[in-house]
Amino acid sequence: MCYDVKTSLEAQLKRAKRNQDLKAIEEIVEKLGPLTNLPLHHASGFSHPEVLVYTNEDPFYPIVATWGLIPYWVNTVEQQKKIWNSTLNARVETIFEKPAFRAAANERRCILYVDGFYEHHHFNKNTYPFFIHRKDKQPLALAALWSKWIHPEHGGTMNSFSIVTTTGNGMMAKIHNNPKLQEPRMPLMLSKDMEEQWLSQNVDFEKELPALFNTDNNVELQAHTVGKLRGKTYGGNIASISDEVVYTELESEELNF
Repeated sequence: MCYDVKTSLEAQLKRAKRNQDLKAIEEIVEKLGPLTNLPLHHASGFSHPEVLVYTNEDPFYPIVATWGLIPYWVNTVEQQKKIWNSTLNARVETIFEKPAFRAAANERRCILYVDGFYEHHHFNKNTYPFFIHRKDKQPLALAALWSKWIHPEHGGTMNSFSIVTTTGNGMMAKIHNNPKLQEPRMPLMLSKDMEEQWLSQNVDFEKELPALFNTDNNVELQAHTVGKLRGKTYGGNIASISDEVVYTELESEELNF
């Protein structure tokens, strides 16, 4: 699962800067930046924040999209609100089978750049939030699916996306130990080479996907515990929310990272 992220405009400009088009970058900052909810020091997908994503239609100029994919076939606002919270994530194993994601998996793939994401660890009937980020402090590229939805009442277009998840391994297998789930999960993180393949329109993606993600993505992660992200002590969307907070009761846990 991936329901909580940290991201900034600077992180989301990472891909645009590869093109070294200063005019385009300036336009993104001036025209698109104000339309987002950035910076997000901590945001839950259930609040449906608006951020920038890079799509397979234009891999170097982002669009503004809201978290929670709305399939094109949703035809009422009531249906949209009902499905929204259940499409924050899309399991990579079933994206070509589920009606909500099938069309997007084949035709509309995108990348969300984040500074890191948060996940909860379960221990002695309590939960402890971790902040996970790249070891080199660079933004993480998360595989995602996107959709264009036409609002049935006013005809406006709304872009939305879902973060693709996969089986948690290594460090994430230790952190994400929710007893209600059959296995640990984590967002599908892309190396630089994998980014280009994810956004490519020149492959039969359903056939290429298994080979693509059986390779090592070379993304090294680091993690530390942070303050509570739910309840009365939650600090909100503030810069210090991702600062390390030590829980002495976790010292007996053999997390080793």
